[in-house]
Amino acid sequence: MREEDASPRSRHRGSDSAATRHTFGTLDNVTHSTLSQRLEADMKDALRAGEKLRLSVIRRARSAIKNAEIEAGGPLDDDGVVRALRGMAKQHRESIDQFRAGNRADLADREVAELAILSEYLPAQLDKAAVEAAVREVIAQEGATDVRDMGRVMKATMARLGSSADGSLVSAAAKALLSEQ
Repeated sequence: MREEDASPRSRHRGSDSAATRHTFGTLDNVTHSTLSQRLEADMKDALRAGEKLRLSVIRRARSAIKNAEIEAGGPLDDDGVVRALRGMAKQHRESIDQFRAGNRADLADREVAELAILSEYLPAQLDKAAVEAAVREVIAQEGATDVRDMGRVMKATMARLGSSADGSLVSAAAKALLSEQ
């Protein structure tokens, strides 16, 4: 039988070429962030305990992380995982606002419960005073004088604070402080 006549299945059956091993090999050598590992362990616990809401939230979080990994072209560190989870949290907050505006308390309550579960995996946020103090320091360091320097201030402040501050809070503080000058 010629190879062209063979079905795709029979042609690859028993094949042990290097390409096959590479394509279908395991990903044991890929390191995952500790937050990803925690999500995986908590997903298993929620599955065993029958906690449907928690399981649903964790599965969606892991899916968002996987999509971010695909977009980044590789595994994410904890900061990347936190960015993906913050995006989900932002979507939940927006949904809560929309559901409350549409008088859908039942859906808003579910979103609040999901956000509470998701918040367990996010680092504690800095309060408004701490963010404002950091923005003041950056403004002094950068020599920023007006709102036109907002991009520079935002970039430096977010680099300094990392995932411990919400970007919208930093933006509001920077805009207010630069407007004063």
